[in-house]
Amino acid sequence: MKPRPATAPAAPSPQKQARNYVLAGQTVEAPVLPSGLHIAATPIGNLGDITLRALEALAGADVIACEDTRVTRKLLDRYGIETPLTPYHDHNAAEARPKILARLAAGESIVLVSDAGTPLVSDPGFKLVAAVREAGHVVTTLPGASSTLAALTVAGLPTDRFFFEGFLPPKEGARRTRIAELARIPATLVLFESGPRLGASLADLAEGLGPREAAVCRELTKLHEEVRPATLTELARHYASEAETRGEIVLVIAPPSDEAKPDAGELEALLRQALIRVSVKDAVSEVATATGLPRRDVYQRALSLAKEDDDGAR
Repeated sequence: MKPRPATAPAAPSPQKQARNYVLAGQTVEAPVLPSGLHIAATPIGNLGDITLRALEALAGADVIACEDTRVTRKLLDRYGIETPLTPYHDHNAAEARPKILARLAAGESIVLVSDAGTPLVSDPGFKLVAAVREAGHVVTTLPGASSTLAALTVAGLPTDRFFFEGFLPPKEGARRTRIAELARIPATLVLFESGPRLGASLADLAEGLGPREAAVCRELTKLHEEVRPATLTELARHYASEAETRGEIVLVIAPPSDEAKPDAGELEALLRQALIRVSVKDAVSEVATATGLPRRDVYQRALSLAKEDDDGAR
């Protein structure tokens, strides 16, 4: 079924009453939020990092869909917002989505938030956005805090191109395999990690990527914020000891040097491995992205390999 075009936001129902929020001790009236799904970024730590637009939306909505109602309630209490909350997370999404769609069909306004930062970044929500758009309802974004961008700005590493990986696999074998795949990506890497796994992940990253410059960004915007720049080798050594690892952690890792680009033999090996699994077109795309080599050069080499294999099979 083709998605229906998004309709214009419905006018606020005359039955809805404008709600208030409190800012710097002053009560502010929030306009009623138009119907639709509004994706709002919330602070990653410091509750002062909320935007005025997000406050208006949170106060003016009919309901707020959130991961953990206890976490979001702390933010609402800080600003005197009394909008009802409804849980939306990985474990109840299949059941909760139809209910949210029904509320939107009835003309309600819903704000989607995560526990911290920008929703849908390593958080549930993309299936909801897709379903809402397919149903023809409006989806808007209210940008704000993001731990990914916050870490990039303080790490002191190149920001012109970056690759967001999210969490590495928790099991050692899968983690090392994924790190090997990340090694050739010609961009600064941004990863999330948990405290208990930080030391092991840094050790595997140091082994797989070498002594690249990196930074561990922990508890950003919070009281015990820490940004520790060093090589991966030095960071692995530091966090293998008694270093503090509690809190939210973002790893930022420098891109590979130009000298790290593969030679002809390595390129051929990468292409042969990819061609076993996917088509020539997909193999070229995968290897070009991973190595940073021009797509045209990779394509020409892939065609040569395919021809050699055909000739050898005759």
